[in-house]
Amino acid sequence: MAAFTVDLNADLGETVDGVATADDASMFPLISSANIACGGHAGDDASMRASVAHSREHGVAIGAHPAYPDRAGFGRTRQHLSSSDLRASILGQLTRLVAAGADVRYVKPHGALYNEIVHDATQAADVVAAVTELSARLGRALPVLGLHGEIQRAAAAAGLPFFSEAFLDRGYQADGTLVPRGAPGDLLHDPAEVARRAVEMVVTGSVTALDGSLVEIHPASLCVHGDSPAAVEMARAVRAALTDAGVVIRAPWLR
Repeated sequence: MAAFTVDLNADLGETVDGVATADDASMFPLISSANIACGGHAGDDASMRASVAHSREHGVAIGAHPAYPDRAGFGRTRQHLSSSDLRASILGQLTRLVAAGADVRYVKPHGALYNEIVHDATQAADVVAAVTELSARLGRALPVLGLHGEIQRAAAAAGLPFFSEAFLDRGYQADGTLVPRGAPGDLLHDPAEVARRAVEMVVTGSVTALDGSLVEIHPASLCVHGDSPAAVEMARAVRAALTDAGVVIRAPWLR
């Protein structure tokens, strides 16, 4: 079998009012990259510092996970912000994570913002502008992790690396977008099925959509949502299945 390499990431540090929504301590040893909430939809200074400590202990790359300023909706509600306000919010979240001691290696937007910037060129440019500003402060171009579409084009125009992501525990539509949360088929719950899907994505470069069609994908990174009920079991099963298939799990931003 040909050698394959992929990143395995999870959204972590997502505390709400100081209460964790995931078993971060169990997730960190299983992944290669962690998308750390930085105050937009969840997280606070204490959770960010804890995430930094976990990342250092396990050699996990840190990514910033900014969102719409929507703590009430966990970042899953589309917000109508001006470009200046959206840029300021994103940059503020990124800066807050750096101030917590994080060696930020990439940026992955969260929730509704993540989905909007696939199609909305203005918001994609706003996100990239914030990432570009932080990149200038750090003295290195920060990669953007996302689906495709406008955010990929905006990153390329700004000279930022772009890495594609696939979701192991989310349903896909025939156009390669995610099944909206709350719709039938939006989430997968069986760790064995999620693990099988991980190998399919990496080895075949495709995923089976909800309608049974095959969608071509070539993900650099695979995501297991940390707040899924079986997240730890899923991540453990995925890591074992990928390893058994000869896939090397490694963060591309640490090479």
